[in-house]
Amino acid sequence: MRYLVLSDIHSNLAALQAVLEDAPAGLPIWCLGDIVGYGPNPNECIELLQRYEHECIVGNHDWAVMGKVDVEDFNPDAKHSVEWTQDLLTAASMDYLQQLGLRQEHGPFTLVHGSPRDPIWEYLFRPGSARLSFSELETEHALVGHTHVPCKFTLYQQNGEQYCEMGRLVEGAPQPLDAGRVILNPGSVGQPRDGDVRASYAVLDLDEMTYEHRRVYYDIKRTQELMNKAKLPERNITRLSYGW
Repeated sequence: MRYLVLSDIHSNLAALQAVLEDAPAGLPIWCLGDIVGYGPNPNECIELLQRYEHECIVGNHDWAVMGKVDVEDFNPDAKHSVEWTQDLLTAASMDYLQQLGLRQEHGPFTLVHGSPRDPIWEYLFRPGSARLSFSELETEHALVGHTHVPCKFTLYQQNGEQYCEMGRLVEGAPQPLDAGRVILNPGSVGQPRDGDVRASYAVLDLDEMTYEHRRVYYDIKRTQELMNKAKLPERNITRLSYGW
C-alpha cells in the first residue's frame, strides 16, 4: 500500500492543489498536522483535504486556533496569523480540527507532528534529539513534520554501539528503508524552510518499504497576493519567495 505524506500545509491552497495534482492519483493521505496558520486559505485547505481519503493528526498551529495553547507562546507574526485564522474559520472547519488526535499508529509507523516525545512542540533538527525520540517510539519508524525541513534520521547498530545519523532526502526516486529505524520528515507543503521554494511532500510504499521525496512548483505569487490582501505579516509573505 502506498500513501501520500503531507505536513505543514499552513493554509496555502495553491501549494496543496499543486501537490495533489503532482502526486500519483488515488493514494490515501497521511497528514502530519498544521493544516492552518500563516497562509490565506484555511477553510479551503480543510475542505480540499476532506475530499480525499485521509488520516490527519493535529499540529501546534491547529491547536492554537482552537485555543488549546496560549498564542503568547508564538512569535508576533505567527500570533497575528493565528488570531486572523480564528476570526475566519467556519464552524465546520473548527469542528474538523477539534476531532484531530495527537498521534496515530499505522503498521510500522507512528505519525506525530513534532516528535514521539512531544507530539506538539518538539522540533527534530539534530541527531541527539532524534535519538531520544527513538527511545520513546513504540513502532519501528515515525513520520514527523513541524520543522518545515525534509530530512531523515536513521538509528542503527555498529560494533555493538547505537548511532543516530541525520541525512537529506534524495528527490525523485524511491529510496529503500532498510538501513535501520528511521524518523522521516516530508517537509512543508505550504511554507518550505530549506532554501527550496517548491512545495515538499513524500510517497511512502509500505509493501516495498520505500520512501520517495518529491517537490513541485506552485503559484507563489497568487498566495502572496491573497496574503497581502488579508494584511497578513509581511515576513511570512516574503519568505515564500526564498524558501526560508
